Amino acid sequence: MDKTYQRDLEAKGFIDVPVDPSLDLIEEIQRLKKEKNAVILAHYYQDAEIQDLADYIGDSLGLSQQAAKTDADVIVFAGVHFMAETAKILSPSKKVLLPDLKAGCSLSDSCPPHLFAKFKEQYPDHLVITYVNCTAELKALSDIVCTSSNAVQIVESLPADQKIIFGPDRNLGDYVKKKTGRDLILWNGACMVHEIFSREKIENLRAEYPGAKFIAHPECEDHILAEADYIGSTSGMLKYTIEDEANTYIVATESGILHQMQKSSPHKTFIPAPPNNACACNDCPHMKLNTLEKLYNCMKYDQPEIILPEDVIVRAQKPIERMLEISARLGL
Repeated sequence: MDKTYQRDLEAKGFIDVPVDPSLDLIEEIQRLKKEKNAVILAHYYQDAEIQDLADYIGDSLGLSQQAAKTDADVIVFAGVHFMAETAKILSPSKKVLLPDLKAGCSLSDSCPPHLFAKFKEQYPDHLVITYVNCTAELKALSDIVCTSSNAVQIVESLPADQKIIFGPDRNLGDYVKKKTGRDLILWNGACMVHEIFSREKIENLRAEYPGAKFIAHPECEDHILAEADYIGSTSGMLKYTIEDEANTYIVATESGILHQMQKSSPHKTFIPAPPNNACACNDCPHMKLNTLEKLYNCMKYDQPEIILPEDVIVRAQKPIERMLEISARLGL
């Protein structure tokens, strides 16, 4: 690789090399995948064209677990930064690539580890449970990691008198508090996409489509969740639309999941829940930083690569392992 591009990599966040417009990018990406023994992971929130060429599509932790089971030498994560970090934590010997290093996360960014460490010091007798949507450094400060699909069960598995800090998502934490009746100390973080939905516009849509089911991710605000027929993780929402008998769904989460919903149930109708601002949309701007061109370049040049300090990897593995142990015990 040209040294100029190497020097500029950190500033730009991706390999800024012009791609020959005559190339069949999908064909070239598939060729590079075989050549480098790579596996391509795509989160549900990626653009449809990236989802369609991935080896695995799913939620962040599930994707990292899938990659860890393969004999691939390279993991290419079409998602956001904390997801690629999780893949590196679970597969420290493998090379993990992210098409754009600037594909961050508003939720993850809302909880800087150094500030959370000070917050944690105020409650020395509390157990720390963090949602998987956080940095490797934050995981390393945690006792247990959870997902949106198992957060309630993880909390319920602990002794009733166990004091708990939950972060970084206040909406998921509030949902867990209501479901479990536990008095959690919440970090005040949130996902920008899941806080833009308009209750009034959703009510208008339900009036327009009287047979529609309204489904929502637990990262949404409480007044939105109060209207939902089903609340669940992204994969849980997808499964629900496959198994449920309704024909129309209003979906309150990032719009990328609608591609998989439509593929799985082509005879059904899926409507993205409307935002409260006419200028807003329920696309994650960080997720959408990944493109086919960036995916091709990152595979061609083996950059940008996710590098984590060994001590962070070791400390971050422990709360993930504890979650997996609890999940296995509960049969989740």
